[in-house]
Amino acid sequence: MKICIYGSGAIGGYLGVRLHQAGAEVSLVARGAHLAAMRENGVTLLMGEEKTVVHPRCTDNPAELGPQDYVIIALKAHSVPGVVPAMQPLLGDDTAVVTAVNGIPYWYFHGTGGEFDGRTLETVDPGAVQWKGLGPQRAIGCVVYPATEVVEPGVIQHVYGDKFSLGEPDGSKSERVVALSKAMEAGGLRAPVLDRIRDEIWLKLWGNLCFNPISALTHGTLEGICGDPDTRAVAKAMMLEAKDIGDKLGVHFRVDVERRINGAAAVGAHKTSMLQDLERGRPMEIDPLLSVVQEMGRMVGVPTPTIDVVLALVKQRGENAGCYSRPQPAAAPASAPEVVAAQ
Repeated sequence: MKICIYGSGAIGGYLGVRLHQAGAEVSLVARGAHLAAMRENGVTLLMGEEKTVVHPRCTDNPAELGPQDYVIIALKAHSVPGVVPAMQPLLGDDTAVVTAVNGIPYWYFHGTGGEFDGRTLETVDPGAVQWKGLGPQRAIGCVVYPATEVVEPGVIQHVYGDKFSLGEPDGSKSERVVALSKAMEAGGLRAPVLDRIRDEIWLKLWGNLCFNPISALTHGTLEGICGDPDTRAVAKAMMLEAKDIGDKLGVHFRVDVERRINGAAAVGAHKTSMLQDLERGRPMEIDPLLSVVQEMGRMVGVPTPTIDVVLALVKQRGENAGCYSRPQPAAAPASAPEVVAAQ
């Protein structure tokens, strides 16, 4: 089984080590000092008192690798459209693309039937670059739950979690998704195959869409945001607006709002990824976590007044910090039913 992990930072590197241990032929695409360290010293994974070092193939040139059985995208979601051309040499006739990214994926409306079938989302896939260049028929959904960190180039610290929920857009237990699940489980990961992967995507997004921007605006931790009645009320209002959108799209939320907020509070004094990016001067994932919810709300006719206000504020906060640039309007139409075959 040939697996390329495109974006081999904290999560991608963790996955790469585990899959390599399971016997897969793993290649890691990375860059900079992290790539140099992995090439020279291997990839080091720290888990509690355990230290594991493996030596998969590492490169910044996907053209060296050739077609893969699976390409696992483990980049920040807003970075993916820009690398679609570079990914083309990895895509053979039967290559699956696994979207281990935050937020709503490019393929969300593939095969849904009804009014929005084949619809692309400008906020996450400007100009339908991913839809046309990767193809929705290749997609396998993946919801990432572990927390990991690159503590120094080539060294990944596992913080908690081992679950990567997988699912075909059509809900089937296809041969390819079952094979991937088994490979991940052989590496010590939990990789359940779900028949409603969109529900799982929304469950994680439900928290990310409110806690991330609120934390970036207030510099508060999850514990602080959920424990303060005022910021908790803002988060709840955003989540209820998002639930109305999800309900219109047939999403099933298996927990209620209060339980979801309490679950976030239980994490404790944790800084969200968006706040960490802001503090470190890195690009913030605003559009895949928040702008897309606003876009989907407009699609289904659900007003999003609280989301609109928070989104406007966090966009300006990100711009002022040099951590966010507003996407330029694309010339392509919002719907792109024709899929360009991989070269």
